[in-house]
Amino acid sequence: MKIIAGVIIVISCSAMLKKDDVVRQAFDHAAKQTLVMLKEVAIKLQAAKAESKNPMPVAPRTLKDGDLVVVPSRDWTSGFFSGVLWYLYEYTGKKEWLDEAKKFTAAMEQEKWNGKTHDMGFKMYCSYGNGYRLTKDATYNDVLVQSAKTLSTRFRPITGVLRSWDHSRDKWSYPVIIDNMMNLELLFFATRSTGDSSFYKIAVSHAKTTMKNHYRADNSSYHVIEYDTLTGKVLKKNTHQGYAHESAWSRGQAWGLYGFTMCYRETKDKAFLEQAEKIAKYIFSHPHMPADLIPYWDYDAPGIPNEPRDVSAAAVIASGLYELSLYSPNAKDYRAKANTIVQNLSKNYASPVGGSKGFILLHSTGSKPANSEVDVPLSYADYYFLEALLRKDKLEKTSYKSIQ
Repeated sequence: MKIIAGVIIVISCSAMLKKDDVVRQAFDHAAKQTLVMLKEVAIKLQAAKAESKNPMPVAPRTLKDGDLVVVPSRDWTSGFFSGVLWYLYEYTGKKEWLDEAKKFTAAMEQEKWNGKTHDMGFKMYCSYGNGYRLTKDATYNDVLVQSAKTLSTRFRPITGVLRSWDHSRDKWSYPVIIDNMMNLELLFFATRSTGDSSFYKIAVSHAKTTMKNHYRADNSSYHVIEYDTLTGKVLKKNTHQGYAHESAWSRGQAWGLYGFTMCYRETKDKAFLEQAEKIAKYIFSHPHMPADLIPYWDYDAPGIPNEPRDVSAAAVIASGLYELSLYSPNAKDYRAKANTIVQNLSKNYASPVGGSKGFILLHSTGSKPANSEVDVPLSYADYYFLEALLRKDKLEKTSYKSIQ
């Protein structure tokens, strides 16, 4: 019996080591890559400064023809790199990551006044939000609250939703994209911080209206919905980055899964949980979902299996599934699928150490129809990958009770 017990202990320890190794090795790789990225970004920023670029770039976004693309704070992706740095600090506790995270976060502050974009959550919550969560710096809180106030100006009661793009006015007068679900977390935070329920009410209205109008009978999502500003009625149901108006753009499905799961966390409204589970069922029952669970850029793309993958969609799905597993009787299945995604991303989609100017993951797709950012690394893929890893780690260390 002693021998059997010893064998059980050894097996258990080996299993635990294997679980831990996935996260540890991935973060070790991420740290090495991010050191490379910091050097590459410094070179780019120095060159931009010498050229007196206006606006000045603040963060990396992708690669174009092998060259690092850096963007100003007004770009919707500008907050993800500081988020990567916050996650590295959270996992390692090392001061050097904290210092870099603070530096890149500070470069985003002016965006708290930028009312010309709906992407305030992506920009400010991924940067300042993580910073406040990890440091409780009151100045970060102030920036987040102002950012939420600015975002709220894009809400119109007649439509019940926050306006998305100000561009493409020749196509849409009041467009709302599924991506906007991700910006609601900033509003929920603002209500918790200030006690002002107006932020909460806007977020809930947007989520409920999106649930009503963005989703088809099969629980797939449209990308863009246009609203009539006088009546609030839906005028068009389109795509912008997907294959066709009636196709299922993979990252759009990921945004919805993650966004409605987050909305359930903040409201405990079971309708949001049910919506998240319906989306998960759609994603994983789709006949075009590859065996490794890294989706093609659109589930209905005509050239499957010879279509680009979208690693960014996979990373968002994995992170969302880890949280969804906290609230659902399908928890084991969701965690198993998230684990498969994370393991496959780590094994088969990671950049070689020292390569790709320091990006962590390869093979994402930004906008295939525009032939933009196809089969390249993207900063938000790296961000949600590290978030998924942290959630996996916390779930396993808390016996699947918390991702906080």
